Amino acid sequence: MTESTTTAEQIEHIFTAWDDALGAKDLDAAMALYQPDATLESPLVRHFLGTEEGVVRGRDNLRRFVDKVFAHQPAERRRYRVGFLTDGDRLTWEYPRESPDGDQMDIVEVMEIRDGLIAHHRVYWGWVSVGMLTKGQHLK
Repeated sequence: MTESTTTAEQIEHIFTAWDDALGAKDLDAAMALYQPDATLESPLVRHFLGTEEGVVRGRDNLRRFVDKVFAHQPAERRRYRVGFLTDGDRLTWEYPRESPDGDQMDIVEVMEIRDGLIAHHRVYWGWVSVGMLTKGQHLK
């Protein structure tokens, strides 16, 4: 097992900086958080990129995908969340369906952090989010 070089401050930075980039739709800020060989898994990968596999590999491919995500966010893609969980290398948080402003997309984000940057990013969707996708609320 290799020793982690990720610190608590780096984990908290990713938690805050990812949300800031998402809110501002700042593609450069978002990409700066990822390792060059990062992967991202999400139901939106298949939807936006037309692939069989829901995985994007490498920062260059990730840039194209995240650009589409930022350009096609439904109004229900709000960012209410409270805190995060970490084991020192993995960062996890929830965007719960119920928020103070009503229902929002229900998503869980899991990021494996290596040397202070995201190495693997997985996005899990709840029933509200899946329903929105099947109804066409994420236009291509």
